[in-house]
Amino acid sequence: MLQMLLSALLATERSTADAAVPSGNVPTRAWGEQLVAEHYDFIWRLLRRMGLTASDADDAAQQVFLVALSPREKSIKAGSERSFLFGVALRVCQEQRRKRARSATHDDVPLDLAADGHQPDELSARQQAWQRLQTILDEMPDDIRVSFVLFELEGLTAPEIAKLVAAPVGTVASRLRRGRELFQNAVQLLEQSIQVETEARP
Repeated sequence: MLQMLLSALLATERSTADAAVPSGNVPTRAWGEQLVAEHYDFIWRLLRRMGLTASDADDAAQQVFLVALSPREKSIKAGSERSFLFGVALRVCQEQRRKRARSATHDDVPLDLAADGHQPDELSARQQAWQRLQTILDEMPDDIRVSFVLFELEGLTAPEIAKLVAAPVGTVASRLRRGRELFQNAVQLLEQSIQVETEARP
């Protein structure tokens, strides 16, 4: 997958393509391979958790790395690759969501169910849980959703998130508190709805 992506992204007229490299003049292909290998999974998961379908996340992730490896892109400062890709990913995600309205339900398979080996009942239950999670996340404002996803689902610390989103740690902490409140409230409403449906069944 990585090699196919790199081949597509680096297929330019300049076979020796020495542009779009970080400070230090590392060869583009070597740097590009490292960039994709280290950050592709994180960027793809972020795009999914920000509301894109799996297929849209594939396209969006390619766009993100296409920007990073473009000969027109200024050199990315060493050590800031993740922050750069993160910012591009959010912009690409917003463009994707503007172009294609998201459906009311999320029928993609969850991130951890891409592999085979799950029983039908387990798959169905976890599929349903995934759809509910995505519905809850969709109700959050984007700035709160980003902080919540990065902290709760990606395991980043508040200072790490603050660096990525270019905001004070206190602001990130406030967004996390608000995100937890929204999440807990949504879960409570969802549980009440499920209980009402269950009790209404004959």
